[in-house]
Amino acid sequence: MLNRLKKELESLRNPEIAKLLGRYFKTGEGQYADGDVFFGIMVPLQREVARKFYDLSLNALQKLLNSRIHEHRLTALFILVHKYSKANEEEKQDIVSLYLKNTKNINNWDLVDLSAPRILGQFLLNKNRKILYNLAKGHLWERRIAVLATFAFIRENDFKDALKLAEILLKDKHDLIHKAVGWMLREIGKRNLKTEERFLKQHCKAMPRTMLRYAIEKFPERKRKAYL
Repeated sequence: MLNRLKKELESLRNPEIAKLLGRYFKTGEGQYADGDVFFGIMVPLQREVARKFYDLSLNALQKLLNSRIHEHRLTALFILVHKYSKANEEEKQDIVSLYLKNTKNINNWDLVDLSAPRILGQFLLNKNRKILYNLAKGHLWERRIAVLATFAFIRENDFKDALKLAEILLKDKHDLIHKAVGWMLREIGKRNLKTEERFLKQHCKAMPRTMLRYAIEKFPERKRKAYL
C-alpha cells in the first residue's frame, strides 16, 4: 500500500509548480527549508491521495515522514490527522508519540500548521501542557509546533497557554515564530479583544514588528496605526 501511495504521488508531479513551491517555501541553500524536495502537488490533490490510504500503518507513515520529499511528509500528516480524529485514547497516545518523535521531519510551516492544532493541540486539551514549554525551547519547528498547538485551546476560548508562550517567545529571532505568535494573538482577539489588547498594551513596544503586524491585522486602520 505504501508503494501505491508513492506511485500515485509520483504520477502527479508538476515540475513547474515544484519550482514555484521550492522558492515559496525557502528551499535554497542556507534557507530554513534547505534540501527540501517538492513534487509540485497542490494541497487539495494531496488530500485526495491521503483519503485513499487512511489505513496505512504508523510504521508506513514513519517511512513517509523520513522522506526528503515534501509531499510524502505532508500526505503522511494528513493521514495522521484523520487517524487521530477516529482514534481511541490508546491510539491517540501512539499517534502523538509518533508526532513528537518526528518534529525534525515536520520541518516547514505548512507541515506544522496543518497538523499541530489537530493532533498535539487536541490531545492536550484536557491534559498537562508542559510539553509545549519544552518544545518552545527547541529548534525552529518545535517552537512553531508549540505555538500552533495552542490554536486548539484558543478555539475553546482557553487563552492562558497561548499568552504564556507568546511572552516566552517575544524575543525569538525567527520571523516564522513572529508570524505564528502574531497569528495566535489575532485569533485570541477574534474571540476576546480585551484579552488580546491587554497583552499588546503590555508588550507591543518590545514585540518584533512582524509579530505586532500579524496580531493587529484585523484592527481598524486608526487603531492599527496607533499600535504601530
